[in-house]
Amino acid sequence: MPADASLLTNLPLFSALDVDECALLAEAVDTRSLAAGAVLFKAGDPGQAMYVVAKGRMEIFVTDLAGQKIVLTECGPGEVFGELAMLGTGPRTASAFALVDSELLELDRDDLLLLVGKKPEAALHLLGAMGAMTRKADMLLRARVARNPSEEIQEKMTLVQQLADWIAAFSGSMSFLLLNALWFGAWIWLNVSGIWRFDPFPFGLLTMIVSLQAIFLSIFVLLAQNRQAAKDHVRDDIEYEINVKAELEIAHLHEKVEEIREGVLERLERMEALLVGKGKV
Repeated sequence: MPADASLLTNLPLFSALDVDECALLAEAVDTRSLAAGAVLFKAGDPGQAMYVVAKGRMEIFVTDLAGQKIVLTECGPGEVFGELAMLGTGPRTASAFALVDSELLELDRDDLLLLVGKKPEAALHLLGAMGAMTRKADMLLRARVARNPSEEIQEKMTLVQQLADWIAAFSGSMSFLLLNALWFGAWIWLNVSGIWRFDPFPFGLLTMIVSLQAIFLSIFVLLAQNRQAAKDHVRDDIEYEINVKAELEIAHLHEKVEEIREGVLERLERMEALLVGKGKV
């Protein structure tokens, strides 16, 4: 249905239009309402219009070849999406669905020409929206390279987890073994020699301290093992992504090789036909 002229005046894209121009454009622009979770269009659908969010919030996303969802952006009131449909006749490059109940203004090519004809500055707004989307896509592409599991886990570690990793690493070192050996030897020698009998045989206090030390060390070691298990899980995910990318790349190479093979065979057939024709002459 036609849009409300007062709705257009509140959006940045149409803010430069006067009242009469907003009324004229409102008669051409259609309004679409979407419930939360409703899909507006999917990647691969024919693109015939662009949209301006009047109310609500829309999510624009793509799905990679591994089947994972990549969110490109979220559009709020006044923001534009689907503008690539105005520049060509190709299919949609992304999907869009409503995060909440939303109201959209739908502009087809004729509506856009009318808008730009009235206010050429609107074209700069559209170019700005396209540039922002391109920058976000570039950032996502840089982030989609193979990740370092150690760095990814390190970024999410709390101070307690870092301390647990350090204690677990230190408790498995030769320095820790020598330190405990010197401590136990000095404790036993002081009590046996009679220099300072603060814990006589059978060294009950030393036994309790060693037991407590073993309990705490086992907890810290378990915490460190949990961190390692999480790191292994991330590494498995990364290896899966790499394997999928490698498989797709190999399939692409097979297609290229097959295209080259077909091209060579086609050329050989033409050469053979040419030679046969010359032989007949």
